[in-house]
Amino acid sequence: MCDHRHLRSPPPAGIVDHVSFLSDNLSDLVDNSDYSDITLMVENVAFPAHKVILATRSEYFRALLYGGMKESQPGTTQIELKDTSASAFGILLKYMYSGRLNLLEIKDENLLDILGMSHRYGFVDLESAISDYLKAILNISNVCLIYDIANMYHLTSLCQVCKEFIDKNAQEILVNETFFTLSQSSIKELISRDSFCAPENTIFNAVVKWTEHNQGQDPSPILECIRLPLMSMNDLLNVVRPTSLVSPDSILDAIKLQTESRDMDDKDYERVVDHSRYLCRSWQTLYFQPRVVRYVRVVGTHNTVNRVFHLVSFDCLFINKPFVLEQGLVVPSENVATIGAGACVIEGVSRSRNALINGDTRHYDWDSGYTCHQLGSGAIIVQLAQPYIIDSMRLLLWDCDDRSYSYYVEVSTDQKSWYLLADKRKEQCKSWQVIKFEKRPVTFVKIVGTHNTANEVFHCVHFECPAEMTNPSNNNSIPRSASPQPPGPSSSGLSHQPRPSMHQSHSSENYASAEYCPHEAPEADRQDSTSSHDESEN
Repeated sequence: MCDHRHLRSPPPAGIVDHVSFLSDNLSDLVDNSDYSDITLMVENVAFPAHKVILATRSEYFRALLYGGMKESQPGTTQIELKDTSASAFGILLKYMYSGRLNLLEIKDENLLDILGMSHRYGFVDLESAISDYLKAILNISNVCLIYDIANMYHLTSLCQVCKEFIDKNAQEILVNETFFTLSQSSIKELISRDSFCAPENTIFNAVVKWTEHNQGQDPSPILECIRLPLMSMNDLLNVVRPTSLVSPDSILDAIKLQTESRDMDDKDYERVVDHSRYLCRSWQTLYFQPRVVRYVRVVGTHNTVNRVFHLVSFDCLFINKPFVLEQGLVVPSENVATIGAGACVIEGVSRSRNALINGDTRHYDWDSGYTCHQLGSGAIIVQLAQPYIIDSMRLLLWDCDDRSYSYYVEVSTDQKSWYLLADKRKEQCKSWQVIKFEKRPVTFVKIVGTHNTANEVFHCVHFECPAEMTNPSNNNSIPRSASPQPPGPSSSGLSHQPRPSMHQSHSSENYASAEYCPHEAPEADRQDSTSSHDESEN
C-alpha cells in the first residue's frame, strides 16, 4: 500500500473519506488479467482491462463497448485500437483507473500523444490540465510540435498561447528543425499573420527548407503568404528566382510594385493617425488596423510654446486588445480622465495636484479632496492626453452637507471653440452627476459652477469620462453618507505624470500647467480660516 496515506489530514468527525484507498485499489487492476473481460491491442501490445471501468470513465468506450457496435457483441474479448501509441496509451490507462497523472515524469512526445488521446476519448479535464501544463513549458524546441497538435484538435486557448510565443521568437523558430515538421495549414496560418515579425527573405528560406522536408506536399498555398514586394530586388532575382518555386510573373509583379509604390522604403508613407487638429500632451496611445511596417514617421504640426516638436519615448507593437475607432479616434471603454492615462487638471484650485482625477471618491472633507473655483470667475478645466470619442462623463459634487450646486459643462478639442454639453444652471444638483450625450471628439472639459446654496465657491470632488457606472436617472443623487460609492477608476498602466508648474497660467501656451493655490473653504464662515499657501505644494 502507498506510504503517503498517513500524510492525509483526517476528515471531519462523522465523515469517512477513503477515496485514496479506492484509487489505489483500482490502480492495482491495471495490467492485471484478474477479472479482466476485455483486452485492448495497441501496436501489438496487450492491455487487459475491464469494460465497466472503461465505459464509466469514457463516453468513447461506452459507445464502443455498449453502444451496439460490433465490438459490443457477446463473445468479443479483444479490440484493436489503431493510430495509437502503446507507451502513451499505457499511461492513459493508468489515469483511467486511478485518476492521477504526474505530467512531470512524462516525455514530451508521450505527453502530446496523451493530449491527442484525451481529445479523442473525451477526457475533457485531462485535456485541459495537459494544455495548461504545456503552456507553462513552451520553448523554442517544442512550441511547433505543441502548436501543430493544438491546431489539429482546435484547442483555441493553447493555440493562442503558442502563436504569441512564436510571434515573440519568430526568427529563432524559423531556423529550428521542428519548424519543418509543421503541417501545411499550421505553417500557412503562422506566416500569414501580421504579428509574425521576421524578414521576408528569412521566411522564404525557411519555407524552402520546409518544402525539402515535405516533398509530397504542395507548397503553393504557403508561398502565397510570403510578401514578395517586401524583399529586395537582389533577393528576388538571386534567391527566389533560382528555386523555381515562384512564377516569373509573380516576381515581376513584386518588382513592379516596388517601383511604383515605395511606402515600405522610407519614401512614401500612409497616414494612420492624424491629430494635427487637436492639442495633445503626455502619453499618446494610438491604434490603427494591423499592417506590415518597416518605418514609422511622427511629424509634429504645432507646439503651444515654441516651434519645436519633442518626443520622449516611442513604442510600436502588435496587440490583441480589442479597440474601437470612429473618425480616426479611439472610443474608450474605460475612464481616460486619470493621471495614469496622462490627463491633468489645467485650471482649478486644489490643495492636492490633480485631486479631481486621482480616483479617490471617499477621502474628502471640508478642507481637502476637491477642486474648486470662485463663482463668476474662472472654471475647472481637465485636459485629456489625446482626443477621444466620448459619449458620457460623471462628476461628484462636494456633498458633506445638504448644499446644492448649479453648473454647466463645455468641451473642446483646441481650447478655443467650446461646445455646450450640459446646462444645469437652472437646476439644483447634488452629489453624483451623470451626463450623457451624442458621441463627439473631446480633449478639454470645462466645468463652470454658477450657483452654490451655501457660499460663492463651486466644489467638485471627482471627474471621469466616459462614465464607468450608471447612477439613477435623476441627477440629484442622495448624499454620500447614504449612497454606496463606486471604486476609484483603475490606472491605464502608463507611469508618466506631468511635472508640477511653478507658474500660474491658463493660456493655451501653457496648457499643461495648473493653478494651485489655497482653497476657499466650503462653508462661507470658514473662508477666513484658510491657511496661507506654500509654494512647495505646487
